[in-house]
Amino acid sequence: MKIAFYGSSLISAYWNGAATYYRGLLRALAEKGYDITFYEPDVYDRQKNRDIDPPDWCKVVVYEGTVEALGRVAAEARRADIVVKASGVGFEDDLLLSQVLSAARSGALKIFWDVDAPATLAELRANPGHPLRLALADVDLVLTYGGGEPVVDAYRAVGAADCVPIYNALDPETHHPVPENRRFAADLGFLGNRLPDREARVEHFFLEPAFRLPGQTFLLGGSGWQDKPMPPNVGYIGHVSTRDHNAFNVTPKAVLNISRASMAENGFSPATRVFEAAGAGACLITDHWEGIDLFLKPGEEVLVARDGQDVADLLAGLSRERAKTIGERALARVLAEHTYVHRAEKVDAIFRAHAARGEAAA
Repeated sequence: MKIAFYGSSLISAYWNGAATYYRGLLRALAEKGYDITFYEPDVYDRQKNRDIDPPDWCKVVVYEGTVEALGRVAAEARRADIVVKASGVGFEDDLLLSQVLSAARSGALKIFWDVDAPATLAELRANPGHPLRLALADVDLVLTYGGGEPVVDAYRAVGAADCVPIYNALDPETHHPVPENRRFAADLGFLGNRLPDREARVEHFFLEPAFRLPGQTFLLGGSGWQDKPMPPNVGYIGHVSTRDHNAFNVTPKAVLNISRASMAENGFSPATRVFEAAGAGACLITDHWEGIDLFLKPGEEVLVARDGQDVADLLAGLSRERAKTIGERALARVLAEHTYVHRAEKVDAIFRAHAARGEAAA
């Protein structure tokens, strides 16, 4: 079956946190025989900051950030059996959704794939006339990369025919244990871009513990933090290429996951960072969110902090030996239950069930 997938970017993770998710899941689907074309706009300097070449398992079409170019690539949806418009493409999202749905042929499976469901749903609830909310009548299925039953119920309440979470996971070919790199040496590392709904939580869960533990070293990676006031024991290294993520995860004694505010409030939304860190065998400290025990066991496979004081206490009492044990257990768990091969099994079943219903109706 042919898939036309319209997303932010497959080949650049620059200001594009969904890249890891797209790569892992679509490669796993390609290995099942799907013929995939990924359409991405040339915006936000992503093409100047590619971190992978176009893969051999997926055709990548990069189009100019113009309405005319958008129209040309949207028209190609008519060739596909499965048409996917992801959230947060970054250029004329509402127009792209409208044109893709119009171009899709009768009988094609039309999907809206939401990679930030809590934020999207907040917009839909606030605006009954939102273009996406009106378009849901023409969408066969909403897939999300997290959210659990709260997101499923919320999407059905605003008009979705159905909603199924397809959670983030591990691609073990990309994220795996590597030797340590002195460049990333620290007691605690955090990797994340500076975003409005994350900054206050970074202050609380990362910078506050750094103030509390002046004798320990902290390492911050990600774009946008260069003018942020920080204590002297925090080192800032800017954007970290995906090719260095494994070393960043495995070198510090522990690494920190801080969910965006909307994700933490909703729960059941593990970030890609959770599985990337576990896949490298890192000891992960994460902020608390409902549902984490579905993915990793608190206290044994992951450490959970409800506030900055918890982070400081956990870090102060964490030996290198215990951190290593926690990382090894996390790696074993995600390899056994949470790879993109596991997620692709579920997606494949959904796609085949739709195709079977279409054949029966015909």
